[in-house]
Amino acid sequence: MADPGGERRIATRVLRADDPEALPAALEALRAGETVVFPTDTVYGVGSDAWSVEAVERLFWAKERPRAMAIPILVSAPRHVAQVAADLPDAFGPLTARFWPGGLTLVVPRRQVVPEVVSAGGATIAVRMPDHPVALALIEAAGGVLAVTSANRSSRPAPATAGEALADLDGRVALVLDGGACPGGIASAVVDLVSAPPRLLRAGGIPPAMLREVLPHLVDD
Repeated sequence: MADPGGERRIATRVLRADDPEALPAALEALRAGETVVFPTDTVYGVGSDAWSVEAVERLFWAKERPRAMAIPILVSAPRHVAQVAADLPDAFGPLTARFWPGGLTLVVPRRQVVPEVVSAGGATIAVRMPDHPVALALIEAAGGVLAVTSANRSSRPAPATAGEALADLDGRVALVLDGGACPGGIASAVVDLVSAPPRLLRAGGIPPAMLREVLPHLVDD
């Protein structure tokens, strides 16, 4: 694809997350197809409008992310998953009741209305509801869903602070919301509910034993 950023650097703005201008500025950037960095309960994320192909392509460019790697979706409430996923597995309800909001990402069937660039052309999509007031307020104000991944260049460590995110993405994102250090500092666990039996794709802050209390047939990838 063509580089959506061209040869120029983007003027990256930094605002405290509790600044009254922060949420309006973030929404303005997202609606303009730009990318925004913000804190979550696990690590800092960088997000874009999930429905705009151009915005998601800008997200890939900002991170230098391989196009074969799908972008997860963050939601502000479990009901919003219906915007991006269909035919949810039976285990979805019990898992989200137990672990959402929190550090659990679930791989579920993708609705065809979601741009293929988000799912890297695949039939599934990864969804999570973060447990952080800044993230939840921004996602809800943006319509309940955002395409979000960790706020770092691909292959580099996921950032737990705004400064770490800025060190990687300065000049490549429109706005950074500084909400202090993320309380978790570790990426979410990822469970594939489409596989039979369900598979643990990535260990995270939730011990597998706790996941198996709800999903006893979970197997390690």
